[in-house]
Amino acid sequence: MRNVSPWREPVPPDGTMGEPRARGRFGQYGGRYTPESLAQACREVDEAFRRAWADPGFRGALARLLAVHAGRPTPLTPAHRLSEALGVRLYLKREDLTHTGSHKINNVLGQALLATRMGRRRLIAETGAGQHGVATATAAALLGLEATVFMGERDIERQALNVFRMRMLGAEVVPVTAGSRTLKDATSEAMRHWVGATGDSHYCVGSVVGPDPYPWMVRELQRVIGEEARGQCAAELRTGVPDHVVACVGGGSNAADTFAGFADTTARLVGVEAQGGAGASRGRPGVMHGCRSLFLQDDDGQITPAHSAAAGLDYPGVGPEHAHLRDLGRARYVTVTDEEAIAAAVRLARTEGIVPALESAHALAWVIRAAGDGDLPAGSTVLMTLSGRGDKDLSTLKELL
Repeated sequence: MRNVSPWREPVPPDGTMGEPRARGRFGQYGGRYTPESLAQACREVDEAFRRAWADPGFRGALARLLAVHAGRPTPLTPAHRLSEALGVRLYLKREDLTHTGSHKINNVLGQALLATRMGRRRLIAETGAGQHGVATATAAALLGLEATVFMGERDIERQALNVFRMRMLGAEVVPVTAGSRTLKDATSEAMRHWVGATGDSHYCVGSVVGPDPYPWMVRELQRVIGEEARGQCAAELRTGVPDHVVACVGGGSNAADTFAGFADTTARLVGVEAQGGAGASRGRPGVMHGCRSLFLQDDDGQITPAHSAAAGLDYPGVGPEHAHLRDLGRARYVTVTDEEAIAAAVRLARTEGIVPALESAHALAWVIRAAGDGDLPAGSTVLMTLSGRGDKDLSTLKELL
Protein backbone atom coordinates (compact mmCIF):
# COMPACT_ATOMS: atom_id res chain seq x y z
CA MET A 1 0.00 0.00 0.00
CA ARG A 2 1.27 3.46 -0.86
CA ASN A 3 1.74 5.91 1.99
CA VAL A 4 -0.23 9.12 1.51
CA SER A 5 -1.49 11.88 3.75
CA PRO A 6 -5.16 12.91 3.46
CA TRP A 7 -6.37 14.59 0.25
CA ARG A 8 -8.67 17.42 1.27
CA GLU A 9 -9.91 20.59 -0.32
CA PRO A 10 -7.39 23.43 0.02
CA VAL A 11 -7.89 25.52 3.15
CA PRO A 12 -8.92 29.16 2.65
CA PRO A 13 -6.13 31.75 2.66
CA ASP A 14 -5.32 32.37 6.34
CA GLY A 15 -1.75 33.55 6.46
CA THR A 16 -0.47 29.99 5.94
CA MET A 17 3.25 30.08 5.10
CA GLY A 18 3.70 33.50 6.61
CA GLU A 19 5.93 34.20 9.59
CA PRO A 20 5.85 31.46 12.27
CA ARG A 21 4.27 32.06 15.64
CA ALA A 22 6.31 32.96 18.72
CA ARG A 23 9.38 30.80 19.31
CA GLY A 24 9.39 29.64 15.71
CA ARG A 25 6.24 27.51 15.87
CA PHE A 26 4.26 26.18 12.94
CA GLY A 27 1.25 24.80 14.80
CA GLN A 28 2.65 22.19 17.20
CA TYR A 29 5.95 21.93 15.31
CA GLY A 30 9.17 23.90 15.13
CA GLY A 31 10.79 25.56 18.12
CA ARG A 32 14.38 25.72 19.30
CA TYR A 33 15.51 22.55 21.10
CA THR A 34 19.23 23.14 21.55
CA PRO A 35 21.85 23.42 24.27
CA GLU A 36 22.17 26.95 25.63
CA SER A 37 25.37 27.62 23.68
CA LEU A 38 23.52 27.02 20.40
CA ALA A 39 20.34 28.70 21.62
CA GLN A 40 22.29 31.93 22.00
CA ALA A 41 23.83 31.49 18.53
CA CYS A 42 20.35 30.89 17.06
CA ARG A 43 19.04 34.02 18.74
CA GLU A 44 21.88 35.99 17.16
CA VAL A 45 21.09 34.54 13.73
CA ASP A 46 17.40 35.31 14.22
CA GLU A 47 18.01 38.93 15.21
CA ALA A 48 20.57 39.47 12.43
CA PHE A 49 18.33 37.95 9.76
CA ARG A 50 15.30 40.00 10.79
CA ARG A 51 17.35 43.20 10.59
CA ALA A 52 18.86 42.18 7.25
CA TRP A 53 15.55 41.08 5.74
CA ALA A 54 14.06 44.48 6.61
CA ASP A 55 17.04 46.28 5.03
CA PRO A 56 16.55 47.22 1.35
CA GLY A 57 20.33 47.28 0.95
CA PHE A 58 20.67 43.64 1.98
CA ARG A 59 17.72 42.57 -0.17
CA GLY A 60 19.13 44.47 -3.13
CA ALA A 61 22.59 42.94 -2.76
CA LEU A 62 21.06 39.45 -2.63
CA ALA A 63 18.86 40.14 -5.67
CA ARG A 64 21.91 41.25 -7.63
CA LEU A 65 23.84 38.11 -6.71
CA LEU A 66 20.89 35.91 -7.61
CA ALA A 67 20.70 37.59 -11.01
CA VAL A 68 24.35 37.93 -12.02
CA HIS A 69 25.88 34.94 -10.20
CA ALA A 70 23.11 32.38 -9.79
CA GLY A 71 21.35 33.13 -13.08
CA ARG A 72 17.85 34.03 -11.91
CA PRO A 73 15.11 34.08 -12.99
CA THR A 74 14.98 30.43 -14.02
CA PRO A 75 12.57 29.55 -16.85
CA LEU A 76 9.26 27.73 -16.74
CA THR A 77 9.60 24.98 -19.36
CA PRO A 78 6.57 23.24 -20.90
CA ALA A 79 7.20 19.49 -21.12
CA HIS A 80 5.38 19.13 -24.46
CA ARG A 81 6.03 15.51 -25.42
CA LEU A 82 5.60 14.12 -21.92
CA SER A 83 2.44 16.20 -21.41
CA GLU A 84 0.93 14.76 -24.56
CA ALA A 85 1.72 11.21 -23.45
CA LEU A 86 0.30 11.75 -19.94
CA GLY A 87 -2.78 13.76 -20.89
CA VAL A 88 -1.89 16.66 -18.58
CA ARG A 89 -0.12 20.00 -19.08
CA LEU A 90 3.19 19.70 -17.24
CA TYR A 91 5.43 22.72 -16.63
CA LEU A 92 8.89 22.45 -15.09
CA LYS A 93 10.35 25.18 -12.89
CA ARG A 94 13.98 24.84 -13.93
CA GLU A 95 16.12 25.16 -10.79
CA ASP A 96 18.55 22.77 -12.49
CA LEU A 97 19.61 25.74 -14.64
CA THR A 98 20.95 27.82 -11.76
CA HIS A 99 24.68 28.16 -11.18
CA THR A 100 25.83 25.00 -9.31
CA GLY A 101 22.86 23.09 -10.75
CA SER A 102 20.21 23.20 -8.02
CA HIS A 103 17.97 25.43 -5.94
CA LYS A 104 20.46 25.34 -3.05
CA ILE A 105 22.38 28.38 -4.29
CA ASN A 106 19.45 30.74 -3.53
CA ASN A 107 19.52 30.00 0.19
CA VAL A 108 23.29 29.82 0.49
CA LEU A 109 23.97 33.19 -1.13
CA GLY A 110 21.55 34.75 1.35
CA GLN A 111 23.11 33.04 4.36
CA ALA A 112 26.64 33.81 3.18
CA LEU A 113 25.76 37.51 2.88
CA LEU A 114 24.23 37.32 6.37
CA ALA A 115 27.40 35.69 7.72
CA THR A 116 29.58 38.52 6.39
CA ARG A 117 27.15 41.04 7.86
CA MET A 118 27.53 39.29 11.24
CA GLY A 119 31.32 39.34 11.00
CA ARG A 120 31.65 35.58 10.60
CA ARG A 121 34.54 34.32 8.46
CA ARG A 122 33.61 30.65 7.98
CA LEU A 123 30.58 28.72 6.81
CA ILE A 124 29.70 25.31 8.25
CA ALA A 125 27.33 23.09 6.30
CA GLU A 126 25.93 19.58 6.06
CA THR A 127 25.22 17.89 2.75
CA GLY A 128 23.68 14.69 1.44
CA ALA A 129 23.58 14.76 -2.34
CA GLY A 130 26.40 17.30 -2.29
CA GLN A 131 24.47 20.13 -3.94
CA HIS A 132 24.18 22.16 -0.74
CA GLY A 133 27.85 21.55 -0.07
CA VAL A 134 28.78 22.72 -3.56
CA ALA A 135 26.60 25.81 -3.19
CA THR A 136 28.19 26.59 0.19
CA ALA A 137 31.70 26.17 -1.20
CA THR A 138 30.76 28.37 -4.15
CA ALA A 139 29.36 31.19 -2.01
CA ALA A 140 32.34 31.00 0.35
CA ALA A 141 34.78 31.33 -2.54
CA LEU A 142 32.79 34.24 -3.98
CA LEU A 143 32.72 36.19 -0.72
CA GLY A 144 36.17 35.29 0.61
CA LEU A 145 35.00 32.97 3.39
CA GLU A 146 36.24 29.58 4.55
CA ALA A 147 33.92 26.56 4.24
CA THR A 148 33.73 23.28 6.14
CA VAL A 149 31.23 20.73 4.84
CA PHE A 150 30.19 17.60 6.73
CA MET A 151 29.14 14.68 4.53
CA GLY A 152 28.29 11.08 5.33
CA GLU A 153 30.88 8.54 4.23
CA ARG A 154 28.27 6.64 2.24
CA ASP A 155 27.25 9.81 0.40
CA ILE A 156 30.89 10.68 -0.29
CA GLU A 157 31.17 7.37 -2.12
CA ARG A 158 28.05 7.82 -4.26
CA GLN A 159 28.51 11.56 -4.89
CA ALA A 160 32.24 11.61 -5.70
CA LEU A 161 31.87 14.28 -8.39
CA ASN A 162 30.34 16.79 -5.98
CA VAL A 163 33.02 16.02 -3.38
CA PHE A 164 35.67 16.91 -5.97
CA ARG A 165 33.78 20.09 -6.87
CA MET A 166 33.67 21.20 -3.22
CA ARG A 167 37.38 20.59 -2.74
CA MET A 168 38.23 22.35 -6.00
CA LEU A 169 36.31 25.37 -4.71
CA GLY A 170 38.47 25.36 -1.59
CA ALA A 171 36.13 23.77 0.94
CA GLU A 172 37.16 21.24 3.55
CA VAL A 173 34.99 18.10 3.26
CA VAL A 174 34.76 16.19 6.54
CA PRO A 175 33.68 12.51 6.23
CA VAL A 176 31.11 11.38 8.82
CA THR A 177 31.48 7.72 9.76
CA ALA A 178 28.83 7.51 12.49
CA GLY A 179 25.40 5.90 12.19
CA SER A 180 24.03 5.41 8.70
CA ARG A 181 26.82 7.66 7.28
CA THR A 182 24.24 9.77 5.41
CA LEU A 183 22.53 13.16 5.71
CA LYS A 184 21.10 12.73 9.22
CA ASP A 185 24.52 11.98 10.66
CA ALA A 186 26.20 14.76 8.67
CA THR A 187 23.68 17.22 10.14
CA SER A 188 24.34 15.95 13.67
CA GLU A 189 28.10 16.35 13.25
CA ALA A 190 27.77 19.82 11.75
CA MET A 191 25.66 20.98 14.70
CA ARG A 192 28.12 19.46 17.20
CA HIS A 193 30.98 21.24 15.45
CA TRP A 194 29.11 24.56 15.56
CA VAL A 195 28.88 24.36 19.36
CA GLY A 196 32.62 25.07 19.60
CA ALA A 197 32.77 27.54 16.72
CA THR A 198 29.87 29.97 17.15
CA GLY A 199 32.18 32.94 17.62
CA ASP A 200 33.67 32.93 14.14
CA SER A 201 31.42 30.57 12.12
CA HIS A 202 27.91 30.57 10.73
CA TYR A 203 26.03 27.28 10.34
CA CYS A 204 24.52 27.41 6.87
CA VAL A 205 21.61 24.94 7.17
CA GLY A 206 20.61 23.60 3.77
CA SER A 207 16.91 22.88 4.20
CA VAL A 208 13.79 23.96 6.10
CA VAL A 209 14.88 21.95 9.15
CA GLY A 210 16.73 22.64 12.37
CA PRO A 211 16.10 25.06 15.22
CA ASP A 212 14.32 28.39 14.84
CA PRO A 213 14.96 30.58 12.83
CA TYR A 214 16.30 28.21 10.17
CA PRO A 215 13.05 26.65 8.85
CA TRP A 216 11.54 30.11 8.32
CA MET A 217 14.76 31.80 7.19
CA VAL A 218 15.60 29.15 4.57
CA ARG A 219 12.02 29.24 3.25
CA GLU A 220 12.15 33.02 2.92
CA LEU A 221 15.52 32.93 1.14
CA GLN A 222 14.18 30.30 -1.25
CA ARG A 223 10.72 31.86 -1.66
CA VAL A 224 12.00 33.41 -4.90
CA ILE A 225 11.23 30.07 -6.59
CA GLY A 226 7.52 30.19 -5.77
CA GLU A 227 7.21 33.91 -6.46
CA GLU A 228 8.86 33.59 -9.87
CA ALA A 229 6.78 30.52 -10.71
CA ARG A 230 3.54 32.25 -9.76
CA GLY A 231 4.27 35.17 -12.06
CA GLN A 232 5.29 32.82 -14.86
CA CYS A 233 2.13 30.73 -14.45
CA ALA A 234 0.02 33.89 -14.49
CA ALA A 235 1.48 34.72 -17.89
CA GLU A 236 1.39 31.16 -19.27
CA LEU A 237 -1.87 29.64 -18.01
CA ARG A 238 -5.41 30.70 -18.85
CA THR A 239 -6.44 30.30 -15.21
CA GLY A 240 -3.24 31.92 -13.95
CA VAL A 241 -2.81 29.21 -11.30
CA PRO A 242 -1.95 25.53 -11.92
CA ASP A 243 -4.25 22.81 -10.66
CA HIS A 244 -1.39 21.06 -8.89
CA VAL A 245 1.99 22.21 -7.57
CA VAL A 246 4.38 19.29 -7.06
CA ALA A 247 7.90 19.00 -5.60
CA CYS A 248 10.11 16.38 -4.00
CA VAL A 249 10.56 16.42 -0.22
CA GLY A 250 13.48 15.34 1.93
CA GLY A 251 13.92 18.06 4.53
CA GLY A 252 11.69 19.94 2.12
CA SER A 253 13.24 23.24 1.05
CA ASN A 254 12.44 23.23 -2.67
CA ALA A 255 8.87 22.14 -1.91
CA ALA A 256 8.26 24.68 0.87
CA ASP A 257 9.65 27.48 -1.26
CA THR A 258 7.51 26.58 -4.27
CA PHE A 259 4.43 26.03 -2.09
CA ALA A 260 4.94 29.48 -0.53
CA GLY A 261 4.13 31.06 -3.88
CA PHE A 262 0.79 29.25 -4.12
CA ALA A 263 -0.37 28.66 -0.53
CA ASP A 264 -3.07 31.33 -0.84
CA THR A 265 -4.47 29.95 -4.11
CA THR A 266 -6.67 27.01 -5.09
CA ALA A 267 -3.68 24.97 -6.30
CA ARG A 268 -3.32 21.54 -4.70
CA LEU A 269 0.12 21.18 -3.11
CA VAL A 270 1.79 17.77 -3.36
CA GLY A 271 5.07 16.83 -1.67
CA VAL A 272 6.69 13.62 -2.93
CA GLU A 273 8.91 11.64 -0.58
CA ALA A 274 11.14 8.63 -1.03
CA GLN A 275 9.36 5.52 0.19
CA GLY A 276 12.31 4.78 2.46
CA GLY A 277 12.42 8.27 3.99
CA ALA A 278 8.80 9.32 4.32
CA GLY A 279 8.76 11.56 7.38
CA ALA A 280 5.62 13.48 6.42
CA SER A 281 3.78 10.41 5.16
CA ARG A 282 4.43 8.05 8.07
CA GLY A 283 6.51 9.89 10.65
CA ARG A 284 5.51 10.59 14.24
CA PRO A 285 6.04 13.76 16.28
CA GLY A 286 9.44 13.96 17.90
CA VAL A 287 12.50 16.15 18.34
CA MET A 288 15.69 15.95 16.29
CA HIS A 289 18.26 18.47 15.07
CA GLY A 290 16.84 21.21 17.24
CA CYS A 291 13.17 21.19 16.24
CA ARG A 292 9.94 19.29 16.79
CA SER A 293 8.58 17.72 13.64
CA LEU A 294 7.61 14.38 12.11
CA PHE A 295 10.33 11.71 12.13
CA LEU A 296 10.59 7.99 11.42
CA GLN A 297 10.77 6.33 14.85
CA ASP A 298 10.51 2.93 16.50
CA ASP A 299 8.19 2.15 19.41
CA ASP A 300 10.78 3.50 21.86
CA GLY A 301 10.98 6.84 20.08
CA GLN A 302 14.39 6.14 18.56
CA ILE A 303 14.99 7.55 15.07
CA THR A 304 15.00 4.79 12.47
CA PRO A 305 17.18 4.88 9.34
CA ALA A 306 15.92 6.27 6.05
CA HIS A 307 16.89 4.96 2.64
CA SER A 308 16.72 6.39 -0.84
CA ALA A 309 18.70 6.10 -4.04
CA ALA A 310 18.55 9.92 -3.97
CA ALA A 311 21.02 11.04 -1.31
CA GLY A 312 19.18 14.33 -0.79
CA LEU A 313 16.01 12.48 0.26
CA ASP A 314 17.85 10.05 2.56
CA TYR A 315 16.55 11.82 5.70
CA PRO A 316 14.24 10.32 8.37
CA GLY A 317 12.12 13.42 8.87
CA VAL A 318 10.65 16.53 7.35
CA GLY A 319 10.78 20.25 8.09
CA PRO A 320 8.31 21.47 10.73
CA GLU A 321 6.31 23.64 8.33
CA HIS A 322 5.64 20.61 6.13
CA ALA A 323 4.38 18.73 9.19
CA HIS A 324 2.04 21.65 9.87
CA LEU A 325 0.84 21.81 6.25
CA ARG A 326 0.10 18.09 6.42
CA ASP A 327 -1.93 18.48 9.61
CA LEU A 328 -3.88 21.38 8.08
CA GLY A 329 -4.62 19.34 4.97
CA ARG A 330 -3.19 22.18 2.90
CA ALA A 331 -0.56 19.90 1.37
CA ARG A 332 -0.68 16.21 0.57
CA TYR A 333 2.40 13.99 0.96
CA VAL A 334 2.90 10.83 -1.07
CA THR A 335 5.72 8.36 -1.65
CA VAL A 336 7.37 6.72 -4.63
CA THR A 337 9.91 3.93 -4.86
CA ASP A 338 13.50 4.10 -6.07
CA GLU A 339 12.46 2.11 -9.14
CA GLU A 340 9.69 4.58 -10.02
CA ALA A 341 12.06 7.53 -9.62
CA ILE A 342 14.75 5.97 -11.81
CA ALA A 343 12.21 5.15 -14.51
CA ALA A 344 10.92 8.73 -14.37
CA ALA A 345 14.44 10.13 -14.75
CA VAL A 346 14.97 8.04 -17.88
CA ARG A 347 11.60 9.02 -19.28
CA LEU A 348 12.23 12.76 -18.87
CA ALA A 349 15.65 12.40 -20.46
CA ARG A 350 14.22 10.59 -23.49
CA THR A 351 11.12 12.75 -24.02
CA GLU A 352 12.35 16.25 -23.11
CA GLY A 353 16.15 16.06 -23.29
CA ILE A 354 16.49 16.86 -19.57
CA VAL A 355 18.36 14.60 -17.11
CA PRO A 356 16.95 15.42 -13.66
CA ALA A 357 18.47 14.84 -10.26
CA LEU A 358 17.12 11.66 -8.68
CA GLU A 359 15.51 13.83 -6.01
CA SER A 360 13.49 15.71 -8.63
CA ALA A 361 12.70 12.46 -10.42
CA HIS A 362 10.65 11.41 -7.39
CA ALA A 363 8.25 14.31 -8.00
CA LEU A 364 8.00 13.40 -11.67
CA ALA A 365 7.39 9.74 -10.82
CA TRP A 366 4.29 10.71 -8.87
CA VAL A 367 3.04 12.90 -11.73
CA ILE A 368 3.44 9.96 -14.13
CA ARG A 369 1.72 7.55 -11.76
CA ALA A 370 -1.09 9.95 -10.85
CA ALA A 371 -1.81 10.75 -14.48
CA GLY A 372 -2.08 7.03 -15.16
CA ASP A 373 -4.39 6.12 -12.27
CA GLY A 374 -6.66 9.19 -12.50
CA ASP A 375 -5.38 11.00 -9.42
CA LEU A 376 -4.49 13.75 -11.89
CA PRO A 377 -7.57 14.26 -14.09
CA ALA A 378 -7.01 14.53 -17.82
CA GLY A 379 -6.22 18.09 -18.85
CA SER A 380 -4.93 19.13 -15.43
CA THR A 381 -2.21 21.75 -15.30
CA VAL A 382 0.77 20.70 -13.19
CA LEU A 383 3.69 22.83 -12.03
CA MET A 384 6.66 20.71 -10.92
CA THR A 385 9.84 22.09 -9.46
CA LEU A 386 12.83 20.44 -11.08
CA SER A 387 15.11 21.08 -8.11
CA GLY A 388 18.41 19.96 -9.63
CA ARG A 389 20.21 18.46 -12.58
CA GLY A 390 21.24 14.84 -12.81
CA ASP A 391 24.98 15.09 -13.49
CA LYS A 392 25.74 14.09 -9.90
CA ASP A 393 23.64 10.92 -10.20
CA LEU A 394 24.99 9.54 -13.48
CA SER A 395 27.25 6.99 -11.79
CA THR A 396 24.34 5.79 -9.63
CA LEU A 397 22.07 5.55 -12.66
CA LYS A 398 24.75 3.73 -14.61
CA GLU A 399 24.95 1.08 -11.88
CA LEU A 400 21.18 0.70 -11.51
CA LEU A 401 20.05 0.71 -15.14
